[in-house]
Amino acid sequence: MSTAPEILFENNEVVVINKPYGLLVHADGKSEDATVVDWFLEKYPESKGVGEPGADREGNELERSGIVHRLDRETSGVMILAKTTEAYDHLKTQFHDRLVHKEYRALVYGRINDRWGTINRPIGRSAKDHRRRSAERGAKGQLRDAITEFERIGMGEYNDEPFAYVKLFPKTGRTHQLRAHLRAVDRPIVRDDLYAAHLEERSNHLDMDRMALHAHVLELALPGGETERFIAPVPPALEQAAERIIEA
Repeated sequence: MSTAPEILFENNEVVVINKPYGLLVHADGKSEDATVVDWFLEKYPESKGVGEPGADREGNELERSGIVHRLDRETSGVMILAKTTEAYDHLKTQFHDRLVHKEYRALVYGRINDRWGTINRPIGRSAKDHRRRSAERGAKGQLRDAITEFERIGMGEYNDEPFAYVKLFPKTGRTHQLRAHLRAVDRPIVRDDLYAAHLEERSNHLDMDRMALHAHVLELALPGGETERFIAPVPPALEQAAERIIEA
């Protein structure tokens, strides 16, 4: 059950939030559920129209006021929204030029033997499922470069099944990048119902009932020029699941 975002920081130009798991960032043309944009416009009605509207598959315009970047519905964590057009333009440039430092935390199925590593695989659309992206052979459409660095925090077993706990550092910002990259190296994210559906009946999922992906750190230059580092605490559900394997 989603709840309202928690405000981590705000000034006259931006607001930084901790987005709860299960909350849509903006309307998708399919769901009638509440979104981050709904919350944002209720709190900052004067910011309506900031940014660029989106469109669904049928070409219908979707309200995306304030949205500079997005998190998947199943992902929790830190996001920054723009209150003014000037702030939006500044932040959009930061993301476009890859000047934003992002750190995620994730639990994955299987062991990761390397302490550090890089997944450098272009991402296209899955030929099997239109909802998915693919970093594997057979991906269709335009392939876009995508790079994810990782650092293993720990690994172990829970009820005789191996898992690993990792930090993820996306260097590019492709749709579903972390989820598609980890699937491509056969280490999908725990409880990722889209990219790890083949494990649904075979895994204990660390007893989790949500996807184990959280946007933990966001560091960037604010419109005023100062560089700030924002942290959304790792949710207890992820911490507890990590303890099951690291202390095992």
